[in-house]
Amino acid sequence: MTKCPCCSGKDFADCCQPHLLLKVKPLSARAMVRARYCAYALGAGTYRDFLVRTWHPGTPQKVNAADLTNDNLQWTGLEIISAEQKGEGARVEFKATFNDSAGKLHTHHEISLFRREQGVWLYVDGRVSES
Repeated sequence: MTKCPCCSGKDFADCCQPHLLLKVKPLSARAMVRARYCAYALGAGTYRDFLVRTWHPGTPQKVNAADLTNDNLQWTGLEIISAEQKGEGARVEFKATFNDSAGKLHTHHEISLFRREQGVWLYVDGRVSES
């Protein structure tokens, strides 16, 4: 059994793996943040389909699969600071730590907005501060 990269303490097979394999929908925006973090931590190129499918179609950047091939980062941890869900909208604040290709540690601090459509939480956008 392998622990889930999302830092939940659960086994990967019982936590984010079913989401990444598109077998089970995350039931909350918090769970979606964990699953999206895992996709990046395990290789965005590998889980490109999951990431593209969980971006809201109205996201201004119109992210495509080619944008998700930077696997040169080593993701080292996720901390969910807060999560609030009201109806079909949600806001999740989190910090994700990673090492760049030179080994320098960074913290990606984001407040993400999500919208639930047809039972699926979709990433709309986020306010990011990196250090």
